[in-house]
Amino acid sequence: MKKGDCPIDTFINFVKGKRKATIILHLIQGTKRYNELVKLLPDISDRMLSKNLKELEEDGLVIRKVYPEVPPKVEYSLTDLGKEIHPILKAMFLGGRMFEKLMK
Repeated sequence: MKKGDCPIDTFINFVKGKRKATIILHLIQGTKRYNELVKLLPDISDRMLSKNLKELEEDGLVIRKVYPEVPPKVEYSLTDLGKEIHPILKAMFLGGRMFEKLMK
């Protein structure tokens, strides 16, 4: 492994960003429409949520399905790769809880 080439850094680069990991954790529970995600993530702006969803789609972690309806219906779900990283994110979630307890 060359200096600076760490697989952990590669992984973190895919899920870093304002709430990307949380979006993935919500989508592991099933397909969601945009407004459902807005309700689940009230502390993130529309602009930032849209940006993160687009990046997750570009990175191959999320599928965006648009239905030809008026008004347009858009659903988000995880790709197989997105589903594969769930155990890693769950472990990070549990690790965060552990450190929160230590900080109290």
